[in-house]
Amino acid sequence: MVSLVTTNETSIRRPQTAPRGKHGTAIAEVKPKLSPHVDWRAGLPLLVNERVSLRELRRSDAAALHHIARTPEVVRHTWPPPQDVEAFERFIEWTWAERAAGTYICFGIVPNGATEARGLFELRQMQPGFFRGELGCIMDPALWGTGLFQSAARLMLDFAIGIMGVHRIEARTAVDNVRSNVAMSRLGARKEGVLRGAFVSGGRYEDQHLWALVAGIDGCVGSSVPGDRHSAAALKPR
Repeated sequence: MVSLVTTNETSIRRPQTAPRGKHGTAIAEVKPKLSPHVDWRAGLPLLVNERVSLRELRRSDAAALHHIARTPEVVRHTWPPPQDVEAFERFIEWTWAERAAGTYICFGIVPNGATEARGLFELRQMQPGFFRGELGCIMDPALWGTGLFQSAARLMLDFAIGIMGVHRIEARTAVDNVRSNVAMSRLGARKEGVLRGAFVSGGRYEDQHLWALVAGIDGCVGSSVPGDRHSAAALKPR
């Protein structure tokens, strides 16, 4: 599955420096039945289905993710990633700080049976209280076409809408990025327009499609009614 595009310069390539703090505190226990009281700002829970796990990024993920982010297939559709493994470690630390501030989350994608993250999902707050968020993703090209993206994305959307209460999730994909456009359609997202010259690749401005998923409308898990948050994803303590 091709990268959805880390859609803007404020996300994966943003931090040049970051707090050298301890990894965010894990939630001690999370029941399989999701609760709207999960404090994701204190630490992201482990989300699991039959094919994949989503978990908070670790410093040890930096080398593998840096390699994936710099593969030609991924670079074609993303903004420049951190320059080296150390810079990617700083990016991971930045994700913890932004999560604690309540403005951003980033899950590592770990196929069942693997230990390293083979990709990541990020969700950036676009309006206060995460009423609207912007989704980005990169994934190891070796996993494209396996259906793993769909399994992982549904966990991510389930958590964002059912637990965080995000009402509207947007994503941008290059107009000529066929894989990503098909993937968004299969998730139930609606193509709402074309953003002209919104991305730069190989020194050229490129157009992007704007996709959106609205809770309770576009086949998403969750509800558009404030305060009514529920989910079918399984959570486990980390």
